Amino acid sequence: QVQLAESGGGLVQAGDSLRLSCTASGGAFSGYAMAWFRQAPGKERDFVALIMNMNSGGRTYYSDSVKGRFTISRDNAKNTVYLQMNSLKPEDSAVYYCAADARVAATTSQLWEYWGQGTRVTVSS
Repeated sequence: QVQLAESGGGLVQAGDSLRLSCTASGGAFSGYAMAWFRQAPGKERDFVALIMNMNSGGRTYYSDSVKGRFTISRDNAKNTVYLQMNSLKPEDSAVYYCAADARVAATTSQLWEYWGQGTRVTVSS
């Protein structure tokens, strides 16, 4: 059983940067694909970014809406995945969730097995 704990959310202004962290426990972290999703009020949980496990080379993928602004990375020694968010926009406001899975790496939230509780990001204009 993998437990995920996100941190780093907060209230920022448009154009600012923020870094989210997600620390995992209870599993072999390097073997898991990790991802960030986000959910705004009244909307579905949307894919943001994912990073493959180390056996797959740690490749990264991004949604079109964040490509070039957000960077996902992982530190396997710290069992932590990060989401560096630059040039934030009001439309980036949402609860950001960390997800992990040992078998799949997909942009569909339903396919991910483990989830954190989420951290809220609010971007003011």
